[in-house]
Amino acid sequence: MSTSEKTSPPTTPVTPPPPAPGPIKAKRRPGDLIFSGTALGAGTIILIVLAAVAFFLVIQSLPAFEADTTGNHILRGQSFWSYVWPLVFGTLWASLIALIVASPIALGIALFISHYAPRRLAAVLGYIIDLLAAVPSVVFGLWGGLVLAPLVQPFYAWLHEYLGWVPLFSGTPSATGRTILTASLVLAVMILPIMTAICREVFLQTPKLHEEAALALGATRWEMITMAVLPFARGGMVSAAMLALGRALGETMAVTMVLSVSGVVTFELLTSTNPTPIPANIALRFPEAHDVGINTLIATGLILFIVTFAVNAIARWVVARRAEFSGAN
Repeated sequence: MSTSEKTSPPTTPVTPPPPAPGPIKAKRRPGDLIFSGTALGAGTIILIVLAAVAFFLVIQSLPAFEADTTGNHILRGQSFWSYVWPLVFGTLWASLIALIVASPIALGIALFISHYAPRRLAAVLGYIIDLLAAVPSVVFGLWGGLVLAPLVQPFYAWLHEYLGWVPLFSGTPSATGRTILTASLVLAVMILPIMTAICREVFLQTPKLHEEAALALGATRWEMITMAVLPFARGGMVSAAMLALGRALGETMAVTMVLSVSGVVTFELLTSTNPTPIPANIALRFPEAHDVGINTLIATGLILFIVTFAVNAIARWVVARRAEFSGAN
């Protein structure tokens, strides 16, 4: 028998490996289903309400854009955009001044609570800041018109006497102190709690490794804050400022009780002729409005809605970018 005719030994069949187990699905408990359904429903309701508000504003604003301005007792012959432009300027101008005044104060209070104050004092200050946000706006308006305005009027006269060459402080100072600067100071006090609370939480989220590393290298506490805390919290501070700006843009009663409607565009802060924000204009003009005048005021509310929505969208974009931070977490 030749070698090729020899019988080869039997081979053992190779068994294929078992398939990898698929992902194990967690058991859905009734409580999980109820919670997820409730959360989904709440989010859907928010979107529906927002869409309904936008639809209402757009539909009710159309007559203001289409009607003849000669018969509009609000526009009084001028175009809608000529009427709303000074109001948009007043809204942005007052809110910007309030933000400039409140930002350094809020950052200082937040840093003191998070990194300097003893624990018990920090807790008390945190409660006070949170309670300040619960004060009604009408109370701030009364305080601004009856207490703050007479209190700062001598200071306005001093500013005009010694710094009248600066365009912001030119013009005859108001004898009552009810100026755009006073209204902005009231707004600054109102947005202070939300800025302080957000900045405080962001500062407390700074990785301890970053702070301890800076201190271990010989940095002082302030140097540690500038090198570790503030860079980490930059996005949070910007988002806090934007959210506070959105609050200031929509404030009504506090500004209404301090200012009167003038509808001018001016950068002077101390005179009695002041720019008027959109919310205050709506609150002051609405009792006498009728027919297409109501649609005109609603149209200005639509412009305010768009501006506020844009500000909050920018804030959310900043927060989303900050969420991508990959520090020592």
